[in-house]
Amino acid sequence: MNPSDYPRKMHVNEALNDNNHLDWVQETENFLFAKNKVGFVDGNSKKPETEDSNHVLWLRCDAMIRGWLTTAMENEIRVSVRYANSAKEIWSDLKDRFRKESTPRAYELKQLLISTRQDGPSVSGCRPISQN
Repeated sequence: MNPSDYPRKMHVNEALNDNNHLDWVQETENFLFAKNKVGFVDGNSKKPETEDSNHVLWLRCDAMIRGWLTTAMENEIRVSVRYANSAKEIWSDLKDRFRKESTPRAYELKQLLISTRQDGPSVSGCRPISQN
């Protein structure tokens, strides 16, 4: 950790809400990558055993990242992940939650595309607009 890091120092343009998950993930991953902390959310930084001298350091970093994540969320979402045990747990929960919510929306959009019809002549039957 850097001495300038503290829990409320996550730089994202908008707090996570029901409509911006993918954008929020992109910004958050960029932020965590710049801080060399992506491993805490993707699971590559494993929690050391209690006897390991790095155990407390890892716990401290994970607590910082949980603070970064939760302060970059709208309150409704923050409350739902309040009792997560790790940053990875928060990240996985959000991924599962938003993936499930986007499946019905994807189906809805596909149905809308299928039912969309063009009024008038077909595109191939249209004459090009002349440019003078």
